[in-house]
Amino acid sequence: QVQLVESGGGLVQAGGSLRLSCASSRNFGSITFIGWYRQAPGKQRELVAAFSSGGRINYVDSVKERFTISKDDAKNTVYLQMDSLKPEDTAVYYCNAKTGTYGQRDFWGQGTQVTVSS
Repeated sequence: QVQLVESGGGLVQAGGSLRLSCASSRNFGSITFIGWYRQAPGKQRELVAAFSSGGRINYVDSVKERFTISKDDAKNTVYLQMDSLKPEDTAVYYCNAKTGTYGQRDFWGQGTQVTVSS
């Protein structure tokens, strides 16, 4: 089992910044994938940014150059720095971790709301 606890969401004006944090109950050495998804009202959940096996970092095109994912292995915490926020970034942001050789076990945080006003 992996417990994930997110924090850092809130209301911000367009152009502003927020930093999300996700603390994991398991150290990252035993996690295959750790990252952030988001789900806007009426839309499917989408991958925003993540670390995957082999140290790869992936971003959805819409957040490249604006969002930065990072992690602190000593604290088992992953961060999402979000700059130049746009109203279309409004969504519930979820931390996700996958374990197992092929990432077949999935764990989710409770989600944190990010609202960007125009």
